[in-house]
Amino acid sequence: MTDNSTDVVIVEIYGQRYPIRSSLDASYVTKLANYVDQKMQAASDRTRGGDSVRIAVLAALNIADEFMRNKTSATSKIPVTNDTKKIVLQLEQLVDTALSESSQTS
Repeated sequence: MTDNSTDVVIVEIYGQRYPIRSSLDASYVTKLANYVDQKMQAASDRTRGGDSVRIAVLAALNIADEFMRNKTSATSKIPVTNDTKKIVLQLEQLVDTALSESSQTS
């Protein structure tokens, strides 16, 4: 896939299917979606009576916490590069899309 092309990848997050348009490799988008799904499942397991939007926000906060801890950790071996920032922004867009789709179907 070239840098300027985009493809649509269908992913499932928290029981909902989402078409994600991205220039990233489809398998990587699927991997990101699986990670978000795992975080949402974990947030759901720890939260009583939360709707999917609340669960998505809690999952996003957990993901942001992981990112910030890695970013600020003095012992972190992974530098925060422009590529890392790009991937995080794309992950944020994935979560935004999931939240938007969820609020439209509710």
